[in-house]
Amino acid sequence: MTPYTTPNDLVLTKRGLRFQGQYFPCTIGKGGISSDKREGDGATPVGIHGIVGMLYRPDRIAKPANWAVPIRPGDLWSDDPHHEDYNLMVRAPYPHSHEVLRRADPLYDIVILTDWNWPRAEFKRGSAIFLHRWRRPVFGTEGCIGFRPDHLKRIAARITFGTRLIVPNSLIR
Repeated sequence: MTPYTTPNDLVLTKRGLRFQGQYFPCTIGKGGISSDKREGDGATPVGIHGIVGMLYRPDRIAKPANWAVPIRPGDLWSDDPHHEDYNLMVRAPYPHSHEVLRRADPLYDIVILTDWNWPRAEFKRGSAIFLHRWRRPVFGTEGCIGFRPDHLKRIAARITFGTRLIVPNSLIR
């Protein structure tokens, strides 16, 4: 895959994520890069992924972009591949498998949503791929892409709905 890219695309490279002429160090899935993403494999999927939303913690940070949506108490993300709400934001109480978006740690203070396996999720293709804060450098994610907090804020302030996340096949080892 060698798509035509623009400076407004987020392009994953061996040096980090390239965006608007800069490189940002980042972490990827602990399962590496995969062209055959599966539920629970911890891999970051190859492809051209649209940016479809942005969430943020209004009690911790200023609104990072005018189109960002606040994460409220009780906001969850369904990660139950057997349920019809799989890979969608849901509200508590929710009895099926889910991830809490309003976390005690700062990992999800900003969450940039991609269109991976969304809006009509395919069974076992894996839940959402987010761009969010990293735990620490070189600490793999569950498939998402993690950034230093100041870099994530800078990226969040500059992306638009036309921005794409591009993960090329050439990164597969």
